[in-house]
Amino acid sequence: QLQVVESGGGLVQPGGSLRLSCAASGFPLDYYDIGWFRQAPGKEREAVSCITSSGASTNYADSVKGRFTISRDYAKNTVNLQMNSLKPEDTAIYYCAAKSPRLLCVLSATGYDYWGQGTQVTVSS
Repeated sequence: QLQVVESGGGLVQPGGSLRLSCAASGFPLDYYDIGWFRQAPGKEREAVSCITSSGASTNYADSVKGRFTISRDYAKNTVNLQMNSLKPEDTAIYYCAAKSPRLLCVLSATGYDYWGQGTQVTVSS
């Protein structure tokens, strides 16, 4: 069974950058669409970004568009989320999740069957 695990979280100052990675064991990640989600304390889970198995389709929440970039590293079997110009409101636990492939990437948690444990991102001075 596919297992995914996130890494790369931490504490960063506003305006700084972090790179999150989603790695898999059991199966190649390029068989799956991958989504990044986040949940801040007291708030509902939010879809942040997603990428199809082919990498041809990506999508971003309006709140992160222009600052975050999702990408695949096929050699390392990872999906990365480069986060630049971080803001305090980006503080949350970030999760990656995997689902069966579709033609297009939609910002929704529907269909994601495999979830990681999450990595904490804190943006604070």
